[in-house]
Formats: sequence, structure tokens, C-alpha cells
Amino acid sequence: MTGTVLQVNVKSQVPGERGLPKYPVKRCFATEKGLDGDHNVFRQTKKKGNKDMALLVYPVETIKELNQEGWPVKPGDVGENLTVKGYAHDMFKPGQQYKAGDATIEISLECDPCTNLGLLPYVGQEQVKTFMNTIMHRRGWYARIIKQGEIRPGDPFKLK
Repeated sequence: MTGTVLQVNVKSQVPGERGLPKYPVKRCFATEKGLDGDHNVFRQTKKKGNKDMALLVYPVETIKELNQEGWPVKPGDVGENLTVKGYAHDMFKPGQQYKAGDATIEISLECDPCTNLGLLPYVGQEQVKTFMNTIMHRRGWYARIIKQGEIRPGDPFKLK
């Protein structure tokens, strides 16, 4: 099965800001530490640069589900680095390897929702717990980089 990299998202380090939403770029190089130009405070400080969390993959199919449920989520909003098309959230499993552009990634673990989601204007602190419960087991998947390489929107995203 072949899907597509719909969007590549990063957020540079900005003092006092959190890591979401992330913003689209035309291309990015994936290294074992993550995507060039992307800074994730949680991953770098709390997880000490855990390579199993080098990037976050999120299916656009989940974004569409959330939109239908009344949440106006857009690609990049939940902090994902790769917004992909063609795979449902529950199709991903730890240990699966995917070719994404010139890179190869391996799914490592499911991402749990965090309170930073309250920074999204349509969530806010008033609804953060409700939104966190809504996207529990739908926040995306962390992946490690097996083979470094460039990833671009429109690149194939394929299970190896």
C-alpha cells in the first residue's frame, strides 16, 4: 500500500513558545534527531533527545474525523511533523518501517495527548481535557529515523 506525504511540518525554537502548531515547509532533511529546523522542547528536555521520538506521523484521515466531530483541526496543529494520506491511525504498528521520500522511518510508539493542545485557539484551557479525551489513541505515532534523507510534500509514503 502506498500513501502520500501530504505536508511536512516544523517549528523552530522560539523562546517562550511551545512546539505547536507546526508550520508547513517545502522540504526537510530527516536525521536521527528529527527534522532539521524542528525543535521539540518535550523531546529534547524531558526525553533527553529520545531517538524513538524523532518525528511524529499523523494521518489526514484522523484530521477529517476530528473535523466531522466539530474540531477544526488542520495539518500541523497537533504538532505532527508528517501529515500523511492513505493510512488510518489504527493501521500503524510499532516496528513497521515506511519509506518517506528519501528517508526510512520506523514506528516506535503512540503519542499521548498533552495539555499543550490547549494552546490551539479552538481548544483553549476550557476544553483541553475534552479535546485530550477526544484524541486519546488518535494523536499520532512517534517514529525513529532508520535512514536519513529528504522528505517533501507529495512524496510517496509506503510501508516497506
